[in-house]
Amino acid sequence: MTEGTDSATDDRTGVWLVGARGNVATMSIVGARAIARGVTETTGMVTEREPVASLELPPIDGFVFAGHDIEPEPLVAQAERQRDRNGVPDDETLAAVRDDLAAIDDRIEVGTAVNCGAAVSEGSEYLDERLAVRDVVEQIRDDYETFRDHHDLERLVVVNVASTEPELAAPERYDSRDALERAIDDDDRELPASVLYAYAAIDAGHPFVNFTPSTANALGGLEELAAATGVPHMGRDAKTGETLVKSALAPMFAGRNLRVLSWEGHNILGNKDGLVLEDEENAAGKLASKGDVLDSILPDIEHNRVRIDYTPSLADWKTAWDYIHFEGFLETEMKMQFTWEGSDSALAAPLVLDLVRLIAHADDHGDGGLQPQLASFFKAPLGVDEHDFSQQLERLYAYADRHA
Repeated sequence: MTEGTDSATDDRTGVWLVGARGNVATMSIVGARAIARGVTETTGMVTEREPVASLELPPIDGFVFAGHDIEPEPLVAQAERQRDRNGVPDDETLAAVRDDLAAIDDRIEVGTAVNCGAAVSEGSEYLDERLAVRDVVEQIRDDYETFRDHHDLERLVVVNVASTEPELAAPERYDSRDALERAIDDDDRELPASVLYAYAAIDAGHPFVNFTPSTANALGGLEELAAATGVPHMGRDAKTGETLVKSALAPMFAGRNLRVLSWEGHNILGNKDGLVLEDEENAAGKLASKGDVLDSILPDIEHNRVRIDYTPSLADWKTAWDYIHFEGFLETEMKMQFTWEGSDSALAAPLVLDLVRLIAHADDHGDGGLQPQLASFFKAPLGVDEHDFSQQLERLYAYADRHA
């Protein structure tokens, strides 16, 4: 059985990963191919649990992967390093999908690193920085179309899983479709890579997911374009670990009218994402999205701080320690502490596969623009102010009930 050509399905979905050789992309590809080959289960996938599983979703064994990256190291080598440093995937799983990884690696094109920050682009291979912005967009779009045409795919979904970029200064300059397209035509060198990937996808009619805190599809001009063309898109910054716990736990304090005085969150991780987030410019967007969750659910919180530190020896494993100081009846001060430890990529990868299936479903059913039913997957869900995890899940379940 080769990738995307399993005799069990004729429904093939192209999955274009921006950052295709990164930790999350590699684990997503390994996981999808391992599921297709029957060597792992679908634990961690929301789309494999009712009521979402009742939807007619594109099959995982029909996923055909490709992507952009600026890192030259092959997928097999990336997966081997994750196995050796993290124990995930294990030897048996990697052996089962090794040939698939090699074939997919041949479909990974050189990407752009414009305005990704020195922590991302230093020592990498990327498109000529002298190219005009419009030319970069056209190159990206041509890569999408060539892949889809060559493999005769039913659809193409683009997912940004690249390292976090610095925040875009004055994003309001691009609040309309006209302003954004004029900036591209005028060779505006401040537009970051994530925006160019998102624009090329949405303008060509391909559903887009921003798994990262980078700007990408968060610009008003791209939201206007997607709404006008009926292309589904969603983001921003996938919720996989500590913030997931916060979005489930904070409503408990609010619901019981307990006054949270301080909430300290300290995160340490050792993979490439941790290294990139050592740069203050790259970390700014991530810290903002992690902090905003508590501010939304607990608007009267007195102190809310998040730290992210790079700890090389942890590799792909991340640890978060949270300290919650709160006040109850009779002004009694109490505290709660929890520690979250997990494999960063193994937590993220099933959500990538879920989001591909769900946004493809929206596209098949003519649901264009932002997809609020996907809010539970993100720290800063575009177009959704609700951060209570249970309330976000209700949006997804209601969507499943409507379409089942």
